[in-house]
Amino acid sequence: MSLYKKISHGFCKKVLMIALMISPCILIAQVQLPSLFADNMILQRKSTPPIWGKSVRNAKISIKTSWNNKTYTATASDKGTWKVNVETAEAGGPYTITIKSGSETRTLSNVLLGEVWLCSGQSNMEMPVRGAMNQPVLNANEIYLEADNPLIRIYKMERIAAGTPQDSCTGVWRESSAEVVKYFSTIGYLYAQLLQKKLNVPVGIIGSYWGGSAIQPWMTPESLADFGIKVPADLSKMTVPRRAAASLYHGMIAPLEGYGIRGFLWYQGESNVEEPALYKRLLPALVKSWRSKWNNPELPFYYVQIAPYEYNGADSLRSAFLREAQLKALDSISNSGMAIALDAGEKTCIHPADKAIVARRLAYIALNKTYNFKGIAYNGPVYQSHTVTDGKVNIQFRNAENGITAYYKPVTLFEIAGSDKVFYPAEALITKEKGITVWSDKVKVPVAIRYAFRNWVKGEIYNNEGIPMSSFRTDDW
Repeated sequence: MSLYKKISHGFCKKVLMIALMISPCILIAQVQLPSLFADNMILQRKSTPPIWGKSVRNAKISIKTSWNNKTYTATASDKGTWKVNVETAEAGGPYTITIKSGSETRTLSNVLLGEVWLCSGQSNMEMPVRGAMNQPVLNANEIYLEADNPLIRIYKMERIAAGTPQDSCTGVWRESSAEVVKYFSTIGYLYAQLLQKKLNVPVGIIGSYWGGSAIQPWMTPESLADFGIKVPADLSKMTVPRRAAASLYHGMIAPLEGYGIRGFLWYQGESNVEEPALYKRLLPALVKSWRSKWNNPELPFYYVQIAPYEYNGADSLRSAFLREAQLKALDSISNSGMAIALDAGEKTCIHPADKAIVARRLAYIALNKTYNFKGIAYNGPVYQSHTVTDGKVNIQFRNAENGITAYYKPVTLFEIAGSDKVFYPAEALITKEKGITVWSDKVKVPVAIRYAFRNWVKGEIYNNEGIPMSSFRTDDW
């Protein structure tokens, strides 16, 4: 080797060694942001949402927001983490957010201010517009036709189960289009679409869901401790890690904690039909724990009552008890609402094709309760009281100011029982007094009433606004 080559070779080795020594510092010096903070993102309008990330320890951070030309500053911790709350304005955009740390600068572009919702749950929330194998979503192609809308921003989280809380997640903010919604929650997208049209502001929807998941994996370890449910710290030896308690909270909710949102949407329960009494207690605990992580005890929580399905037999009651648990949980969860799908199930498929009807009913709740459109009804008739006269039961309902209806079809889903606890199909007559009279020749002295209280039914009763009544019972047998 010539002297020149030897000198050049030695110089290159030294440069390489120096580069390797300082490259970690270079990487750490960069402004590191979770995937939530990226181009095309949407921030909750008229609020003070946080923006967070990592840099070198004790570094000075500055964030400039173009909608108000304000600059916010912070200092990274000894671990390099930082968080800055910014002030957002009324809905609008596109804007930029410029983040600086030392000599490093990141600029986020095409940022909107608007309404942001987080949707979560299991497969009926997860079901994308493209459907599943041989399980379609109703009118999928029509949904694609109307999907192009830059004012709707979609963020789909990659699925991950974890034994400890994660501080990052994988996902990308995208403008709504047919190709994007094809693989995103149908209910989440249609809900966002309805809100965007009605409010005429940008709407963001974050999807964090996993089919086949029970409620326990979505709960915090602290909330599960109250029920004596142990949380495994090591999931490596578990055959199905996503079934572990708190595993989906750790992997798919913890990375989102505090991100500026207007509220939660929840569609889950099919995997808990075997434990309705427990579910009635778990759901309020989940809501309380999530709200605490967002530091807002009244953050809206709107959920879907599971739809009828045959499960282990059309005449079984297992899912009816779960629907009852969801109905009763409303009394334990402030600022909540429940979309009823009693008329929208499929007898032989747990994934009903009509997702639009559920999205609309969730939107009715939000428009009335969150956005103050009081002319839009969201509650269906609810059992209030009953009296028995000459063997006939006269039932009165709430949320039926203008009466109730079966749309001129026979009412067939009521059952009544006497003290022997044997239920018989009942005749039913809608009355002019905003109620229903039911009776059976086989029950001389009625004691208990049930409506649509089976696995598989097709709901019949609505108020005049078209909101269905939940299945219910007056007994506790």
